[in-house]
Amino acid sequence: MTRSRRPPGKRPRSSDAPEPAAPEPQATLPRRRTVLVDLAIMIGAFVVASVVAELAGAANLGTALSFGQIAFALAAFYVFMRR
Repeated sequence: MTRSRRPPGKRPRSSDAPEPAAPEPQATLPRRRTVLVDLAIMIGAFVVASVVAELAGAANLGTALSFGQIAFALAAFYVFMRR
């Protein structure tokens, strides 16, 4: 059996009890959208840099994808620093 710490004869007021937090259904949508935008920025940088390197005359596809990987890393750095 647990004992209350308040003085005997004193009942708790309704304002003393913490109110439950109401869930915000719209709070998850913007965060999800920003994650998708960040991912699109990184993947887009990879694709654009790879295509530009291939059109610019890269020796082979591996070289073009290496430039895409560098662009992805730079875009990821931008996304992480922006937050």
